[in-house]
Amino acid sequence: MRIRKTAAAGAMVLALAATATACGGESGTAGDKPAGGDVFSKDYKVAATPKIDSPVLKKAQAAKKLVIGVKADQPFLGFKDPGTDKYSGFDIEIAKMVAADLGFSTKQIQFKTIDSNVRETTISNGDVDYYVGTYTINDERKKQVGFAGPYYTAGADLLVRKDDKSITGPDALKGKKVCSITGSTPLQEIKKPKYGAKTTELGKYSDCVKVLLDGGVDAVTTDDAILKGYAAQRPEKLRVVGKPFTKEPYGIGMKKDDKALRDAITKALEDHIKNGDYKKAYEGTLGKSGSKYVAPETPLPRY
Repeated sequence: MRIRKTAAAGAMVLALAATATACGGESGTAGDKPAGGDVFSKDYKVAATPKIDSPVLKKAQAAKKLVIGVKADQPFLGFKDPGTDKYSGFDIEIAKMVAADLGFSTKQIQFKTIDSNVRETTISNGDVDYYVGTYTINDERKKQVGFAGPYYTAGADLLVRKDDKSITGPDALKGKKVCSITGSTPLQEIKKPKYGAKTTELGKYSDCVKVLLDGGVDAVTTDDAILKGYAAQRPEKLRVVGKPFTKEPYGIGMKKDDKALRDAITKALEDHIKNGDYKKAYEGTLGKSGSKYVAPETPLPRY
């Protein structure tokens, strides 16, 4: 899928990228390290190698390596520190919990950053064994990939500059410039005529946030969990409106017909929700952005 950019938005992103430092960006940009103290990271008890009739898992077992697709620019969810190249966040912990139950230690995981607009292609091609990255389960995607979950439910919201009081919710977007990323469900929602917004599509949410900080757009829309992470990075400059207008159930994506792997991952999620690992990981990551903990309903659906 081709990423469409307006000339102005593209120029702003390039200009901002050129000024970014090796530490992730100049003060005030979306590249700053997340606030909130030490980065939460835990190693989970590794199960004995399970006998699961999954082609994907058998290949990973032979290679003694699990390749997991993730995001790298979402604070408290999936974030890659440009100084250490280490990944952290709630989705990263979810990925590690599942890996442990599949018989893989953290050292046997290769995290691979995958942009939203190529997720289905990447999974279908076998470039990752499974994907954990704020991936909304919906009927259209289920035609292409399999899902385990939902392990978390977010809702589309709006990120705005803190001093902008004109945007009070999705009904106040008429004539406003709103940025989101190509292929996202919030983008498809905000394009509906009833909102009257002027949309800009970029490749990454962090690019949208940079343009917002620079004044090139009036708002960024995506899931509230993602937006709260960006607002927590720059609380003096950004705020989340706090009026979600969709439901976004997050799932773990994998090859469509690998039912054995899907069932194994679903069980792993349920087990870690029950034993408390899930809650601890949430409170150490996404919870720091202000998102209130809500336990997922179990048993999880079997697709």
